[in-house]
Amino acid sequence: MAFGFRQASPCCFLLLFTLLPFSSTAQSYSNRTLGSSLVAQDDYSAWASSPSGDFTFGFQKIGNDGFLLAIWFGKIPEKTIVWSANRNDLVQKGSKVELTTDGRLVLWDQRGRQIWAAVSANPGVSHAAMLDTGNLVLASQDSRVLWQSFDYPTDTILPTQAMNLEKQVIARYTEMNYSSGRFKFMLQSDGNLLLYTTNFPFTDAVTAYWSTQDSIGSGFQVIFNQSGYIYLAARNGTLLNTVFPALSSSNAQDFYLRATVDYDGVLRQYAYPKSSVATSNGTRAEAWTTLSFQPSNICKRIVGRGYGGGACGYNSYCMLSDDEQRPICQCIPGYSFIDTNDIRKGCRPDFGFCDEASQKTNLFEFATMERADWFDSSYEDFEGVTEDWCRQACLSDCFCAVATFKEGECKKKRIPLSNGIVDPDVDGKALVKVRKDNANDESRWTLIRVGSVLLGGSTFLNLLLFLLTLMMFSRLKRKEASIGIHPQKLMPTIYVPSFTYSELEKATNGFEEELGRGAFGIVYKGDLPSEPRKSVAVKKLDNTERNGEQEFEAEVTAVGRTNHKNLVQLLGFCNEGQNRLLVYEYMRNGSLAKFLFKSSRPDWYERMKIVFGTAEGICYLHEECSSCIIHCDIKPENILLDDSLSARISDFGLAKLLKNDQTRTITAIRGTKGYVAPEWFRNMAITVKVDVYSFGILLLEVICCRKNFEKDVEEEDRMILADWAYDCYVGETLHLLVEEDEEAMTDMKKVKKFVMIAIWCIQEDPSLRPTMKKVIQMMEGAVAVPVPPNPTSFLTAI
Repeated sequence: MAFGFRQASPCCFLLLFTLLPFSSTAQSYSNRTLGSSLVAQDDYSAWASSPSGDFTFGFQKIGNDGFLLAIWFGKIPEKTIVWSANRNDLVQKGSKVELTTDGRLVLWDQRGRQIWAAVSANPGVSHAAMLDTGNLVLASQDSRVLWQSFDYPTDTILPTQAMNLEKQVIARYTEMNYSSGRFKFMLQSDGNLLLYTTNFPFTDAVTAYWSTQDSIGSGFQVIFNQSGYIYLAARNGTLLNTVFPALSSSNAQDFYLRATVDYDGVLRQYAYPKSSVATSNGTRAEAWTTLSFQPSNICKRIVGRGYGGGACGYNSYCMLSDDEQRPICQCIPGYSFIDTNDIRKGCRPDFGFCDEASQKTNLFEFATMERADWFDSSYEDFEGVTEDWCRQACLSDCFCAVATFKEGECKKKRIPLSNGIVDPDVDGKALVKVRKDNANDESRWTLIRVGSVLLGGSTFLNLLLFLLTLMMFSRLKRKEASIGIHPQKLMPTIYVPSFTYSELEKATNGFEEELGRGAFGIVYKGDLPSEPRKSVAVKKLDNTERNGEQEFEAEVTAVGRTNHKNLVQLLGFCNEGQNRLLVYEYMRNGSLAKFLFKSSRPDWYERMKIVFGTAEGICYLHEECSSCIIHCDIKPENILLDDSLSARISDFGLAKLLKNDQTRTITAIRGTKGYVAPEWFRNMAITVKVDVYSFGILLLEVICCRKNFEKDVEEEDRMILADWAYDCYVGETLHLLVEEDEEAMTDMKKVKKFVMIAIWCIQEDPSLRPTMKKVIQMMEGAVAVPVPPNPTSFLTAI
């Protein structure tokens, strides 16, 4: 839809400066006096409207999830929300907003709990008012503004609104989820104006991908004036940088305007006609139209930043649409979205890379993607090679998920692939390794659609691309059939850095700060000179718990090959005389034990996220590594939490390795009392099922927020959690396990399912325990959970 907007010329800047946000006291109020309230009942419940009706404040229902206490455009059908009080904590029907008699604006949920309150309520407040600017204010009797919503933006700013130093606008999570998302627009305290990725689910800034580069460090205020002009001003009012240009003054008054950090990370300025616009067929049409946006190509701006999943998430790629220049997120061929309702969570492979079957190179083929790359995922780089050599090298390396090739240079990349992009400016091609049974027609058609976008809308070119693609796949199949693969010649050794004892002693300041003690030694915090901004955890192994020289280095090398989002990465080791140390990533949120066993009960949904992550990490060790790794000591103390409270399994540096032709092994007892599987004590060969047993105990602890053994309990039958949980399951009293957990009590169906899974995991008979892959399938609901038997039935039988 064309509105014929005209940008203001530079000579108009003086006029524009006269249109700064004006005092809200100059407007007439539609007041809500002390004691006024509104209860959430219908889809739209208005508590206050601006004098013109342009803006409304009240409750708006968000799907079936609950209500937002929000401000929205009152006269347009979309009811577009511009501000909300409880974006991260929706309330249910029966909740109430109230301007209390002591001048506080408060949101109560249906149970009477305070969910939100105006930050700086003042005893002088006499009324609340919704202004025609979209600003909600608390004012005194003489109309002095004591609090205003304009000072606390969510994802949108409006004309007459200003952003002062340290203010930020945070994108919503998805199109229909208004909670804080992955991107933000921020005027920093140092005067820099930037767009950032966030450390989701936290809102702290991670990577800047757009900024006002020619005014670094000198900004004081971001101003959105009534002409639609958004600019960065200095403290003296001087214009420093334009974010979005102005509309002509004659046009601006005819449209509603807003600037929003959208869930895809792009800051856009929108316009909506205040009156209906006639279309050519005589109907009336109204819609938000994009006027300007920053950055011009977010796919290109976020790549190569070295941290995070980029614009679209891990194992996916970003490309711009032809029509609206919006980022489109797609999975790599052979991969599927983790959550189709939230595609920026990324994608997961539909097949294994380092399981036993994946060692057979004839099971794989390549899907070729032109003009594609994942810049932050390379782990090996070769020059002066051919494309055929590059293909063979990737085929014979189970860690290689994608190889990129350009002008004789081959780069091998492993999952999770980050910051993916398909763009005409990207040189070379990506060779995506897929299982032959996963390289289906849908993946091939995805490639064709990618090429179609890149080459434009011409029907002839698209037809030509289609024919070329078919020829490419035919040629690829013939070529791969004729290639002789020699994996032993092309599989390079994974390099794990070695440190001297003195280097690590210096890095830890003489092993000064102890982080914890484990089964094999003490962990200290350190700082490596090569990583000045990144702390490490140095584990000093007990000399009495030493393996042979060759076994130690073999296990360190094997662990160094692991690469999974739910494992703590091994950064290096020391094997010098009697000193053996392991260097890991440092996790500042500590262990699951610290998180779980504290006075305040952690969030139920965060606990479930941690359980899923732990299960996926163990499954990776068991089924996706080149050598199966049995952790042997799964417990809350060995599950660390990263900055986003995701589970990261640690302390598997001296776990037991199984060779490719082994399924079980004999070894001395390892692990921690209470988590050790019974077969350790029966001289039975151990398998991966010992980790399944330990996970079952851990799962019960996470559900109930208590340790497996607690002697100081009122009722003796509750002393051992595993026994009590089974009794509660049989007696249909599972609510007793979570009786002090309101969130879990409202999710009893999941509580029951997870307790049943845990009971299966702690069966005395190892053969009855599921694999970790099966555990994940049951947790996700892909496989039904059968009725578990008594865990001790195996003991009774023998």
